[in-house]
Amino acid sequence: MEVIDFNRSNTILNKFIAELRDVNVQNDQMRFRRNMERVGEIMAYEISKRLNYTKVKVQTPLGIADINVPEEDIVLATVFRAGLPFHQGFHNYFDHCENAFVSAHRDYTEGNNFEVKIEYLASPSIEGKTLIMADPMLATGTSMFLAYQALLTKGTPKSVHIACTVASTQGVNYMIEHMKDMPDATLWCAAVDNEMNDHSYIVPGLGDAGDLSFGSKD
Repeated sequence: MEVIDFNRSNTILNKFIAELRDVNVQNDQMRFRRNMERVGEIMAYEISKRLNYTKVKVQTPLGIADINVPEEDIVLATVFRAGLPFHQGFHNYFDHCENAFVSAHRDYTEGNNFEVKIEYLASPSIEGKTLIMADPMLATGTSMFLAYQALLTKGTPKSVHIACTVASTQGVNYMIEHMKDMPDATLWCAAVDNEMNDHSYIVPGLGDAGDLSFGSKD
């Protein structure tokens, strides 16, 4: 699996990541969601450079223009609920793609121990298609991989792009280890942090992306 870490270069993406992390900005839910959407848009643009293209002829008022356009069938998948604003950013660019939705949550057993459970899947066939999975936080990697396994019940994709806003080093290594059977797979990270706390939250991270986007939950 190839890993792309956007934090290694200086782009406007860094400004959006800074605001997503900043406790003084996070109290504005609308801005948090929009920044998450912006990150998705930038990643969608970068992923688009890896797609296959075909030349089409377009009629203009003055003649015919030859333009290269993507030829791939794309399925854009996200994990409820934190992934929704991130997903929207990708959908703004890949506006003709098909969409898939997976629910994943932590079921705590004792102390900080938990099991990730997948309870909902709505997806078209992904057989032979380009699968883009957009989930803002890659902590342990378990939720992302289980979501991927759930999607495999809908077919085998031609290629896989996994995109996250903030990942932990542990989560990155987990995905590399568990995605060995998918040769054409790329992990895109806007930022990678080296630590996780006792609750398996990324440090410094940015907190709970779902709560920051839509409010706290009971």
